[in-house]
Parts: sequence; C-alpha cells; structure tokens
Amino acid sequence: MSLLPATGSQTSDGVSPETHPELVTPKTQDPKPTPARRKWLFAMLVAVAVLAYASDQVSKIVALDVLADGEPRPFIGDLIRFKLIGNPGAALSLGAGNTWVMTLIALGVLAAIIFVAKDLGSWAWALALGLLLGSAVGNLTDRFVRPPGGGQGHVVDFIDYNRWFIGNVADIWIVGAAGLIIVLALLGIGVDGRRDRDRVHDRDVPAGPTPGGGPDA
Repeated sequence: MSLLPATGSQTSDGVSPETHPELVTPKTQDPKPTPARRKWLFAMLVAVAVLAYASDQVSKIVALDVLADGEPRPFIGDLIRFKLIGNPGAALSLGAGNTWVMTLIALGVLAAIIFVAKDLGSWAWALALGLLLGSAVGNLTDRFVRPPGGGQGHVVDFIDYNRWFIGNVADIWIVGAAGLIIVLALLGIGVDGRRDRDRVHDRDVPAGPTPGGGPDA
C-alpha cells in the first residue's frame, strides 16, 4: 500500500484548513492601534491643540491692540477685511444672545473630544481633534476672561468675510477640522484608524476551534 503525501496541516482535532477554510481566522488589513501608537497620536493631538490655541490667542491680542479704534482695514479689498467686534454668540457670529448656551456647548465639545481620543489610532483624526480642541479652548477662554466674564464673555472676532459674518482664527481651524472629519467619514475611516469594512469583516469571521478541539466557551 502506498502512502499519499499530506495536502496540508491539520488542527489538533484532525480538521484540515484546506477542507474547512471557514475555521481559519484571516488577518485584518487594519489592525487595532497599539498602546505605543495611541500615546504618540495623543501627543500629536495635544501639540496641534496647543498650536491652534496659541495662534488664536496671539492673533486676538494683536487685533485688540491694532484694531481698537473700530475702523475696518481692508486685507483682500473689501472681500476680507479686519474689523474688531465682541461676539456673544458662537463661531462665525452665529447664535448671538445665547451666550450661556454657547459656553455649555463648548464644554460638551471638550468632553466629547477627550472621550473619543481614548480610541485614537489615526493621524488625520489626531489632527482634526487637535484643531477642534485648541479652537474650543481658545473661544472658551474668551467666555471667561473677556467682558462681561463669568462664562458670558464676548469672543474676540476680527476677520470680516465680505460683511457676511465676522470670525477669528479659531473659527478657521474649526471649519478646517470639520471638513477633514467629513472626508474621513466619507472614506469610512474611524477614530481608531480602521475602515468600516474591516470592523464588519471582523464581526462576520467565525471564531476558530479552541485548543484541544473542544467547543468555544
């Protein structure tokens, strides 16, 4: 009697992966981020937030000094001008008259960013969340240190967009971060850096046999 060559390896219970491929768990394309990568990305988020906050606050200090006379100054003709105002509302002069509501929303945004950042695994998300964090803290600082203070302070705005609305540097970062988040959402890239299809694939892959051939617990 002749011996036939083996066609492949077998599990401990004699099941061949070639005959039962559904029992083999394939590797995912985008593995979960390691703790070291999360720490690096969180450091990136903090650095971006610090830069966004600093650029916002420094530009406001300059605007308060240079534009204190209230006179508009053309930058790109009348399309974009510099004009100093105190904004009691939200970004881009929206929601005026609801200062406390805007303050509470900003605090909620800060809490949401901190909560989401624990799963950080994407440099693009680190950039977007860092811009949002620095901008939110920048405008929130105005709520407490600018008159009338106590959470109802007026945010310093000075960039006039063709007389449609007046904003500040923090608003630019907020719009940029929102655009980046929309792109990431359309691409299906989550905060952890993995694509939606990989999460669905992981849920659909059946678990392989446990060591010893017994059923899964």
